[in-house]
Amino acid sequence: MDDLYIIVWNPLVHSGDGLWRAFVSPYWPPDLGGKLYRPLTVATYPIDGLVGNAWWFHAVNLVWHAGAAVAVTALARRWAGWTAALVAGLLFAVHPVHVEAVANVIGRAELMAAVFVCLGVYAAVVRESIGWSALAIAAGLLCKENAAVAPALILWAWWVGFSRPPRHRMLAFVGSWLAIAAVYVAVRGAVLSPYARLHDIAPVFVGQSAVAERLTAVAALSDVVRLLVFPLTLRVDYSPAERTIVTSVLDGRFLLGLAALALWVGLLVGAWRHQRKVEAFGLGWIGIAYLPVANFVLPVGVLLAERTLYLPSVGLAIAVGAALARLPAPRLRAVVALLVLAAGIRSALRVPVWHDDAAVTLSILDDSPNSYRGPARMGALYQSRGDAAQALDALRLAAHTFDRDPTLFIAGADAAFTLGRAALADSLLLRAEQLCFHCAGLYRTQALAARARGDSAVADSLLKRVR
Repeated sequence: MDDLYIIVWNPLVHSGDGLWRAFVSPYWPPDLGGKLYRPLTVATYPIDGLVGNAWWFHAVNLVWHAGAAVAVTALARRWAGWTAALVAGLLFAVHPVHVEAVANVIGRAELMAAVFVCLGVYAAVVRESIGWSALAIAAGLLCKENAAVAPALILWAWWVGFSRPPRHRMLAFVGSWLAIAAVYVAVRGAVLSPYARLHDIAPVFVGQSAVAERLTAVAALSDVVRLLVFPLTLRVDYSPAERTIVTSVLDGRFLLGLAALALWVGLLVGAWRHQRKVEAFGLGWIGIAYLPVANFVLPVGVLLAERTLYLPSVGLAIAVGAALARLPAPRLRAVVALLVLAAGIRSALRVPVWHDDAAVTLSILDDSPNSYRGPARMGALYQSRGDAAQALDALRLAAHTFDRDPTLFIAGADAAFTLGRAALADSLLLRAEQLCFHCAGLYRTQALAARARGDSAVADSLLKRVR
């Protein structure tokens, strides 16, 4: 999936100067819009590339995940004691919703951002260190944008009652955050200014009103609660028609999402009234950390992705750890052993889904049979294996489910050119150009795939549309 564009086809990863060039380059390739700025994450890939083995990239992800689990444990220990901290760390380490972020290499952005956010909160609330907290928050922002929630988490910790500093000290913290924001925005803007920086929205939101987008975002909260609390069913993809737009407040999916929101609010209020500060802090962390990807403020590139729940799940682990620590010791050991065993087994069974493109695609077809991305990815697999006819059939099936994704028609044109059906290819490309504001990068990317499988003539045919 995205590993192909961010790592395998990224020249920064395969060059000696990629380590520093990552800081003056966009996260996404220029041909795909030059979107986002995550230089610290990208800078780790050239280091991995020196080893050159895929297993090393995955091993490094595991190390970052272990670091995140330790950071969660350290946070919980300061406010809830060793028992709650160990429970929180163990549950975080084996939570099945983390499999996507850990097993998919580009998920490292989630892992690194979470580690630095935890360190930033720890440095501010526990150590009251403006400098170390600012450094951690800045590092987190250079890993992924969601680290911007760190100041809100620190303010929430103070509001709950954890080590609230004097007012002048608070103002100094706020000043450091404003300085970080100003420098980050300026540097990010300077690096990304030459590129198109196309704003992605989730496919389900294409052509929909702002009201429908928010109703659908609320409906997605039922999935969020399910994934955090009972992640038995996991999905690679939540695209149409696996998840479709919600247009009415009377829609059952909206009401279910509203119930999920009410459950979170009820638990938070209950913890606050009973003065269970650690549980309240953890529950509040979930909401604060999820907000940037919730599609409430602005629509983002996905309706829901399990990797985006990595940072919110820190709050869940802290809250559950504190709650379970109140149990008698024998019952606590039994409950924790059962949860860790069940979650560990579920995670272990889920990891093979991310082994390769074929495994991911089969998982989409199995877990999300209504999603258009399943047949779309099958089309890419067929094409890579030299079966253009089946590729075209699969892409037609995908377009029948969802006809607003221009990549389907460009990939279909690739298959048509391979079959010698130039007229069909031209009609498909015309359809693509009606959908995409900036098709040139998509053409070049598809041409790169064609050339990689040895179809230079097809690649040239696609590139002619760019010229």
